[in-house]
Amino acid sequence: MPRATIDDVAALAGVSIKTVSRVVNQEPNVRDATRAKVERAIAELHYRPNLSARNLASQRARVIALIYDDPSAYANPSAYYVIRMQTGVLQACRKADYRLVIYPCNYQNEDIAEELRGLIEHVRPQGVVLAAPLSNMPHILRAIADTGTPFIQLSPGTPGSEQFSVSTNDREISAEMTRYLASLGHHRIAFIKGHPSHKAVNNRFAGYVDGLEQCHLPFDRGLVEQGDNSFESGEAAGKRLLSRADRPTAIFAANDDMAAGVLRAATMRGIAVPGELSVVGCDDISLASQLCPTLTTIDQPLAEMADRAATMLIREAHKPSLPHGSEIVPATIKYRESTGPVPVRRAAAQGAPE
Repeated sequence: MPRATIDDVAALAGVSIKTVSRVVNQEPNVRDATRAKVERAIAELHYRPNLSARNLASQRARVIALIYDDPSAYANPSAYYVIRMQTGVLQACRKADYRLVIYPCNYQNEDIAEELRGLIEHVRPQGVVLAAPLSNMPHILRAIADTGTPFIQLSPGTPGSEQFSVSTNDREISAEMTRYLASLGHHRIAFIKGHPSHKAVNNRFAGYVDGLEQCHLPFDRGLVEQGDNSFESGEAAGKRLLSRADRPTAIFAANDDMAAGVLRAATMRGIAVPGELSVVGCDDISLASQLCPTLTTIDQPLAEMADRAATMLIREAHKPSLPHGSEIVPATIKYRESTGPVPVRRAAAQGAPE
């Protein structure tokens, strides 16, 4: 059976070839009823556009590039973050008949700006989804902007950029998590900070401080430890916190890998979770629901964020520029086994909040 052509689609839908082209290319100014009619004809005929021909007719390929920090560059790589991003962008690309190019890179390389310019000039993508922490690094933003390629920052951590961004409400949801721990009777709530280069992760610390203030709990600098997003740093910070004579009754880690390290530190010291200590994290990686006890955490909607970013790039492809501003995709708390009421004896010892 011969392959269906754009002429066949136009004839079946009763529209012009130009209208079919507009629908296929996700262009605006097509009536919903007309678009639906064309899409039905495309489905019935199993029409597949000729990507090579379309690319030759355009300066840019029907490709979205996802650029992110390479997890293999770390001693304890976590692929979960990357998989969720890829899933989101791929979902948007499939719906629009685009292709996805993934490019892991080491943002610490001295020649990273030139490396990314070379990639974009070679691939000529329709747009770039730029993940954290690259999305908050000015020299990387400038390098991509210099190519004239539209891009969207994923979780840049700081508002007010000239580029469009898609983020989650890290600060607000972290304040909510802190309030939840306080509602269980915890007054000595510790926090383990993430890597300083990840600004979005550091917004979680700001949310922790907000939550303490909202619950009228004092901020104690001695209950704050610096981590680097790794399991090992979480375990080391957990050991320091749990060795204190006035140790905390709850520990909030800025990501799940560090929270898992805290659980190990507690186990090694014979401290029961959640009987003697509550532990929470952030990101809801697959490990969070497999630990014993399972981890209460913040579910970061990364796949949905990546989908929104790629969809925006595709939808705005035929416009002179992307809109300014940002879109916030709310996170949610997953309540699991690692949290519980503060022990009665510890509650009496820590006293009521001032």
